[in-house]
Amino acid sequence: MSLLSDRQKEDLHKSILEYLHSQNFTDAYTALKAEANVDYAPDPKSKYALLLEKKWTSVIRLQKKIMDLENRNAALQEEISLSPAKRAASQSDWVPRAPAGRVLTGHRGEITKVAFHPAYSVLVSASNDATIKVWDWETGEFERTLKGHTRAVNDIDFDSKGNLLVSCSADLLIKVWDTQNEWKNTKTLAGHDHSISSVRFMPLEDNLIVSAGRDRSIRIWNVALGHQIRLLTGHDEWVRCVCPSDDGRLLASCSNDQTARIWDYQSGETKAELRGHENVIETIVFAPASAYSAIRELGGIAADRSRQPGLYAATGGRDKFIKIWDTSTGQLIRTLPGHDNWVRALVFHPTGKFLLSCSDDKSIRVWELTTGRCIKTVEAHGHFVQSMAWGRATTGVGGAKGNGAVADGKGGEDEKRINVVATGSVDQTIKVWTP
Repeated sequence: MSLLSDRQKEDLHKSILEYLHSQNFTDAYTALKAEANVDYAPDPKSKYALLLEKKWTSVIRLQKKIMDLENRNAALQEEISLSPAKRAASQSDWVPRAPAGRVLTGHRGEITKVAFHPAYSVLVSASNDATIKVWDWETGEFERTLKGHTRAVNDIDFDSKGNLLVSCSADLLIKVWDTQNEWKNTKTLAGHDHSISSVRFMPLEDNLIVSAGRDRSIRIWNVALGHQIRLLTGHDEWVRCVCPSDDGRLLASCSNDQTARIWDYQSGETKAELRGHENVIETIVFAPASAYSAIRELGGIAADRSRQPGLYAATGGRDKFIKIWDTSTGQLIRTLPGHDNWVRALVFHPTGKFLLSCSDDKSIRVWELTTGRCIKTVEAHGHFVQSMAWGRATTGVGGAKGNGAVADGKGGEDEKRINVVATGSVDQTIKVWTP
């Protein structure tokens, strides 16, 4: 018994005949027309033209959607089957997995940096198109574009409360934006002599900013005064990245000169020089105290209860390697090989168990810190992955009020914190990875 009605059979036969005719399969066309007893004259303007091809590609797309849904369903079923205690542990140990929860598009150039608001579901992206865009990552909604820079925006960072956003650019300027007042540009800081690569608010002191650039310098700025208060020099080439320790006592920087440096913030002196990479070092990040025990196990370092910020750091470079360092001695603890192209960004997992990296090989990789093994690879983008950020969003708070100003309320004690990761790529998309 046929599953098709007479009308469906006729449409199928005619669409096949149209396909055979378009491909010049004359014998097959003649045979099918005779055997099916179909009276049909090929017509490229008829509804049967390309009908078979369209149906075929639709089926393939549906199959892919079904497979994605089946994978998602299996993951959810597995999560449901876990006990509450195991489910909580699973959430705390969460790492990104495909597919991404959101794909945000709108920039007209490659994405250079992404940054999460410290409390709300606001994500900010910077691009070579000279703009900054503000998104609600939970809903995927675009909220506004910040214009003011005239060349590529290379870095962005929120202050500790999320009241201010700082950006730096190839136009030699640093700009401060007031998130509480329609994201207005309230300060513009000038002083660098070349493209500015990196900018960060200093911890515990939101009135201070540290920046670094192609002029080989690291500079400290007072936002309220609107001018530079300190200059650090020592690198021989372009300074790619600078970041402060959690207590603001130390600064870490990396450069085209293939070295990374640890600086005493107050004195401006170099405390350690990290040598071992064989090409430009693109990124450096201090390890959180939660990662200390895993790093000590990785390096066979004697147990130590010290949790002083800035004891360990990780670097990634164009030699495709990630390196873990003891910043007090400048000694290399371990090299992590695995990426097939430049390593662009590194973030430590909040639990301290893992290190996440992204690369020009288009992937995100997850490294187990106690062993140094790559335990997961996620094919993240269709082009180089240049930026990655870890957020810890509070559910139920929401991202922005009606006019786009960040909400100023405080979350309740019972609100749940969830993990979220964002990546930005040369493919001009931002992807948000959620549990």
